[in-house]
Amino acid sequence: MSELLYPALALWPGVLAGLLLGTFFYGGLWWTVRRGVSSPRAALWFIGSMLVRTIVVLAGFYLVAGGDWKRWLATLAGFVVARLLVARITRPPRDGAAFSPGARHAS
Repeated sequence: MSELLYPALALWPGVLAGLLLGTFFYGGLWWTVRRGVSSPRAALWFIGSMLVRTIVVLAGFYLVAGGDWKRWLATLAGFVVARLLVARITRPPRDGAAFSPGARHAS
């Protein structure tokens, strides 16, 4: 039993790092969109944010996972879960208050 448990426990730091990296990446994307759409220099916001987020996440993946494919996979799993969590947390309210009365959108 312990020979199966230890390798699984050794991957948790990668999962947690992936959660942090994903939260940074997707939370930063949400923040950028909120700031960028009302900015007169929206392109600068979007391009600058994309570069910073991508560099930080790639460096984080490399530092955490190194050359071990199992740690890469664990970090990626945490990153994907963070995407789902950020999407759920930043979702607009269901009552449609975030939309104008005449706006049409896909449900």
